[in-house]
Amino acid sequence: MPLITRISRLFKADFNAVLDNLEEPELLLHQAIREMEDEVVSNQQQLKWLNHEVAELNARREELGQKIRRLNDELDLCFNSGKDDLVRGLVKRKLEAERFEQSIDTRRETTAHNIEELQTRIEERSGTLESMRQKAELFRRPGDPGATDILGSDCFGHNPRISDDEVEIALLRERQARSGS
Repeated sequence: MPLITRISRLFKADFNAVLDNLEEPELLLHQAIREMEDEVVSNQQQLKWLNHEVAELNARREELGQKIRRLNDELDLCFNSGKDDLVRGLVKRKLEAERFEQSIDTRRETTAHNIEELQTRIEERSGTLESMRQKAELFRRPGDPGATDILGSDCFGHNPRISDDEVEIALLRERQARSGS
């Protein structure tokens, strides 16, 4: 029995290895990167729309504030002139404007909260996206266009040229590090 179990495990392990090679993790990673880029772009567009909505709500709130001030001036005029028959209509319009102002404030607060959440999500996704891009760079094979190894050599082992200024700056840093210790 143990022999059959071992053979079964070996077959399953080999089969899983074959499946892993068929899936090509490199392609899956690139697909995940594309999907995450699309999500970040979509979230950024949604953020722009929400910011535009807040600007419109602020403008509407300002208009309502001016309307309420005008209504207060008209109410003062009516009370001072003894025109009590006009007061009731003005009070009703003022109450309506104040309620609408409150609903705008509530909507503005909700939208501001949504903006904060969306900004946090964008920051998180951008960080994850950058991490995924770095992982994708590690999967690049030598010989791929633009492939470099860890030291920055191209796929043929040629190092990029180091300028004399870079050598001088590195030399100064090394002297400074050794003189400080």
